[in-house]
Amino acid sequence: MKRLLAWLMSGVVMVGLLMGLALPGAAFADEVRRNVADDKIAETAGKVDLNNSSVRRFQQYPGMYPTLAGKIVLGGPYESVDDVLKLDLTERQKELFEKYKDNFTVTPPSIALNEGFDRINDGVYR
Repeated sequence: MKRLLAWLMSGVVMVGLLMGLALPGAAFADEVRRNVADDKIAETAGKVDLNNSSVRRFQQYPGMYPTLAGKIVLGGPYESVDDVLKLDLTERQKELFEKYKDNFTVTPPSIALNEGFDRINDGVYR
């Protein structure tokens, strides 16, 4: 009896596997899955988005991380890149920002990227 049950169960498993291979995949399998963050990254074309980036994105620019980056992140949202110069910045910070200004862009703020304290500490560590 145990052998018969084991044989039947193995047959059911084999039929299930073969059906899985023979039937077409799910309808969404061919679609590219994207989320809000992926779309925003694509929209910025490799530049740092001042309205939607975390402080850590400024690490690649010497002198900006963490102090100036924190001021920029907390001072938004911005209508243009030049709006950053309206913040209370020191002369040195203004010089640094001007030096790297071409590496920044502004897109409309997204709640998915700005909710909570993720812009200050997004949990990315070395």
